Amino acid sequence: MLIDTHCHLDAAEFDTDRDHVVRTAFDNGVSGIVVPAVTRAYFDTVIQLCHYYPNCVYALGVHPMYVEQSTLEDIDVLRTYVQKHQPVAIGEIGLDYFLTNPNAHPENIKLQKHFFVEQLKIAHTYDLPVILHVRNAIDDVLKQLRKYKVKGGIAHAFNGSMQQAEQLIALGFKLGFGGAMTYSRALRIRALATQLPLEAIVLETDAPDISPEWLGGAGRNSPAELLKIAQVLADLRQVDVAQVLDITSANAIKIMPKLGELCTPVKALH
Repeated sequence: MLIDTHCHLDAAEFDTDRDHVVRTAFDNGVSGIVVPAVTRAYFDTVIQLCHYYPNCVYALGVHPMYVEQSTLEDIDVLRTYVQKHQPVAIGEIGLDYFLTNPNAHPENIKLQKHFFVEQLKIAHTYDLPVILHVRNAIDDVLKQLRKYKVKGGIAHAFNGSMQQAEQLIALGFKLGFGGAMTYSRALRIRALATQLPLEAIVLETDAPDISPEWLGGAGRNSPAELLKIAQVLADLRQVDVAQVLDITSANAIKIMPKLGELCTPVKALH
């Protein structure tokens, strides 16, 4: 089994050939795809996509990069959607200090933290895992996770230190590795991918973003690339790729049990 734990299948980059993208992913061994929403405006879209495409499941949340396009009422809307539609996780949520410098934009950071905390509270209330965006903000994310307990989740596109990784693992999180790991110059990420317990790792593409090295870093990423990404991880760890597939998929299902109900066997497309 092979699970893409993070793919923005609703992105405009897929509008012209989405059926082909999904079919090609399944033809390349992908058993399941997790599609996280980034704003309230896309809640219905990701739900409809995952009802239409077999073996796709959705998470609902407000991404930190979109908080200024959102309203405080969106938190109440999210709560209502969670009650009605039962997503596999709350996400993509978290903090982003890469595009927003905390010192230069304190109001934006304050808003990010408000949305993050309120969504952690929803995850706690409904006993759901969270899909975290942690770019350049892992310590602050950890601070909130210790304060507002959730049942764990996935730290998407992890690029922190070993110490930060261990702290997230202790809080019940798996760490997402994808296209960034495929670059030979990505020494820290590749070291983490090699040294962390395989039981702490899940695979992802973040398609259409974070393209692997063989796409030149600029091409559109897709879930069909995941098997080759898995092979990179296997090569780094010097293990058989089948072991990587089995363990990382089991890790994803442990975090989001509904995946186990939907992802085996791969179903035919409509």
